Order: sequence, then C-alpha cells, then structure tokens
Amino acid sequence: QVQLVESGGQLVQAGDSLRLSCAASGFIFSDYDMAWFRQAPGKEREFVAFIGSSGSITHYVDSVKGRFTISRDNAKSTVYLQMNSLKPEDTAVYYCAARTVRRYFNDHGAYGYWGQGTQVTVSS
Repeated sequence: QVQLVESGGQLVQAGDSLRLSCAASGFIFSDYDMAWFRQAPGKEREFVAFIGSSGSITHYVDSVKGRFTISRDNAKSTVYLQMNSLKPEDTAVYYCAARTVRRYFNDHGAYGYWGQGTQVTVSS
C-alpha cells in the first residue's frame, strides 16, 4: 500500500536549520510530483514547496523563498525539505504529499497521498 513517512522534525531555536525527509513506498515515486505542506495550530494547511517528478521544477510559498529548499532522490524514493534560518512562525506539523490530480500545485486537493506529518517547533 501507499506510504509516505516523514522524519526529521524536532524542537530547534530561531536561526537553526533542519532537514526533513519523506520516504515513499507503494507507488512509482519517480512518476509523481511531490510537495510539502504545513499546518500550525488553529490554522489551515498551507502549501510550502513543490517539486516536479524529475526534480527540475520547484515552487515555494513566498514566506520560505531563499530559506527552504525542496529536493528529491528518485533512486531512494525520498523527498527532502532543507530548512534554514528557521523562524518561530515556521512552527507547524509538516506533511509531504504526492500529487494525484491535475490541479494547481499549491492546492492541497491535488494531492491524494499524504504522510502522517512531523512536528517542527522553532523557539524564539
């Protein structure tokens, strides 16, 4: 069955870096566009970053541009989110997702496969 398993979330201080990983199984990973979303307490799930199936196309929400980098290793069926210069407002549960529907890349409705999430907490 399809599985997306995130890891790497933890409590860090403002200005620190973290790398999140998402290991995929149960589907042909290299055929799928992937994305990271996040959800803070009391807020809606928010698009963070997108990467095309080959890795050549990426998109980011404005608030993380220049600080976060999405990448993928199709040989390992893994997508990554490198997060630098973390801020308290980055605190959220981070989810990886695989796009299964041809809707806009930042629309969570385009993603049919989701992981369970990993908690990132940034203290000030």
